[in-house]
Amino acid sequence: MLLSLKGKNALVGGSSRGIGLAIARQLAESGASVTIMARSEDTLKNIVDQLSRNLDEQSHQYLVVDFSNFEDYKKIIEEYFNTQKVDILVNNTQGPAAGTPMEKGIADYQQAFDVLFKSVVYTTKLALAHMKTKKWGRIINVASVSVKEPLSYLVLSNTIRAAVVAWAKSLATEVGPYNITVNSILTGYFDTERLSELNQKKAEQQKIPVSEVKDHMQELVPLKRLGKPVEYGYLVAFLSSEQAAYITGANIPIDGGLLRSI
Repeated sequence: MLLSLKGKNALVGGSSRGIGLAIARQLAESGASVTIMARSEDTLKNIVDQLSRNLDEQSHQYLVVDFSNFEDYKKIIEEYFNTQKVDILVNNTQGPAAGTPMEKGIADYQQAFDVLFKSVVYTTKLALAHMKTKKWGRIINVASVSVKEPLSYLVLSNTIRAAVVAWAKSLATEVGPYNITVNSILTGYFDTERLSELNQKKAEQQKIPVSEVKDHMQELVPLKRLGKPVEYGYLVAFLSSEQAAYITGANIPIDGGLLRSI
């Protein structure tokens, strides 16, 4: 099966490292023109220069954004959509700080809501204008397995990502007649900088080597390893393609079998 995203424009959030970067790379490899978003301009410049340009019409660019500052983000993303049209939107933001229910206060939940929910909904509504006119679009949300089986130390992510997944299911029903698909990916344990940071904090709290935390995590996964970011990119490229045109409103785990629930 040959996946081609020739002529498609993609916008990928949180794409300076980890899963977001792997997604951007795979979409570019598949022929899409990609706009990447993150906070570090120097990093974004280097990535844009390295993205695949297999087709002459491909053109990549970047946006410097901070999802944690919604008002500033709103201005930047509005300006972008004033001149740009997006066929594929990958909603991915930096994750909120780790913590348990008793550790987090109402301000923490509000900040997580702004980062994980408000920015996603606002960006999607801007992208939908072109998609509805064209009668073609792909909206893909990077979520987590924790929306089905909550992780006690990630209460903010558990809570707000669950809201995103519920919203996405509702949206899929509304925009389906326009040939627009909306899907959420339930992310398991991937070998990324974000996971390393979380493992380091857990190791410090438990006063054990970080290698022990990683080993235990891998033992929980039936495949006995962490996911590779490139594998995530493959899934997003498929969901972005014509071959996935009949998949919408789905919550798709990519977790090496980690989820025990059906």
